[in-house]
Amino acid sequence: MLDFKLPEVGENIKSGNIVAILVAAGDVVKKDQPLLEMETDKASLEIPSPCDGTIKEILIKKGEDVKIGQVVMRIAEGKTSSSAAKATPKEATQSAPMATVAAAKESARSTPAVAPSQAAPAILPEAPVDVPAAPSVRRFAREIGINIAQVPGTSAGGRISIEDVKAFAKALNTGRAAMAPAGAAAKPLPDFSKWGVIDRRPMSNIRKKTAEHMSFCWSTIPHVTQFDKADITGLEQLRKKFSTPDRKLTVTPFLLKVLAAALKTFPEFNASIDMTAQEIVYKKYCHIGVAVDTDRGLIVPVLRDVDKKTIFQLADELNRTAQRAREKKISLDELQGGSMTVTNLGGIGGTQFTPIVNWPEAAILGVSRAQWEPFHADGKPAHAPRFMLPLSLSYDHRLIDGANGARFLRWVCEAVEQPFMMELEK
Repeated sequence: MLDFKLPEVGENIKSGNIVAILVAAGDVVKKDQPLLEMETDKASLEIPSPCDGTIKEILIKKGEDVKIGQVVMRIAEGKTSSSAAKATPKEATQSAPMATVAAAKESARSTPAVAPSQAAPAILPEAPVDVPAAPSVRRFAREIGINIAQVPGTSAGGRISIEDVKAFAKALNTGRAAMAPAGAAAKPLPDFSKWGVIDRRPMSNIRKKTAEHMSFCWSTIPHVTQFDKADITGLEQLRKKFSTPDRKLTVTPFLLKVLAAALKTFPEFNASIDMTAQEIVYKKYCHIGVAVDTDRGLIVPVLRDVDKKTIFQLADELNRTAQRAREKKISLDELQGGSMTVTNLGGIGGTQFTPIVNWPEAAILGVSRAQWEPFHADGKPAHAPRFMLPLSLSYDHRLIDGANGARFLRWVCEAVEQPFMMELEK
């Protein structure tokens, strides 16, 4: 009999909310078959079975908050799973695609070191095995709430010492004190029930994480938002020409392709600023996040190597990824490592908005609904109307100056206005 414990699913994730139990007592299951659907503060994901066997007892309920390492089921193992019986919960977890060491390492490096509304835990999980630090240094970092994967090492070969951890912690605390805005402490709400009937509902883990992350982004990054319009009359004709009942093209894959070229022309937009080390990190890859509207809120999967894919490939990948996000099948690794983000509200409406930069990225492009507008040339009467697409570019003003922000957005607009130059091969 195997006591199946909730496995580790990522660095710094200590618990999750059970949104669905996919099996019942008495069910025969196969190894890697999904048993539970769990929502963490980063994503919803399925927890697979570590072995073949029969579900004997389910020890949790739907809606319950469960801690990592807690026994959630008892499984009578099948004859073919003797090797799985000897595996520890952590070893079993490592076979799951959503909980690889690489995903845990990326999660550790992409998680904000300190969020204004979230104190560091007293003890952190073990860091990825390839972090160059002695066990005593790792233990010290965990005890003082420091993610050792983020500490720059100063010893030979980049090895991390206790002094490096102390210096990092000091710089972190100094930066936190400097960026904390006046009156940042949450004020208690008034008693709304005095004025009428109210209904209180708990925030989902994703909504809580979104609130914390957006607060961190807004308070950390000095935002500037610039607006422009692109004439997409020609692009709209091209989009309709190549759309089919099986593949309906939207403007987003065209914008993704243009942004990939823009990031190479303006490398400061494909960068992150490291205030602790006083350095700028320039990325040689081109991965772009696309915000997806789900019933749990916005989720931002990242499309990899956008510069190496055609518009048709991007359109197909975007449709598949959006569907998987809505079906809660996105892994943690797919939500990390973006160069910048695109958020398209054109399907809903609106003329302009000010998107918040998704830290640690340096920029985000907001897309509103395109409209037909009269066209004037040199003060002459209006000619044939043009189909104009409003774009809103928010960026980190510590890294990007206003002039370069304007140049970047104008470059994007001019590229979109020349659709005949785009790669449309299938």
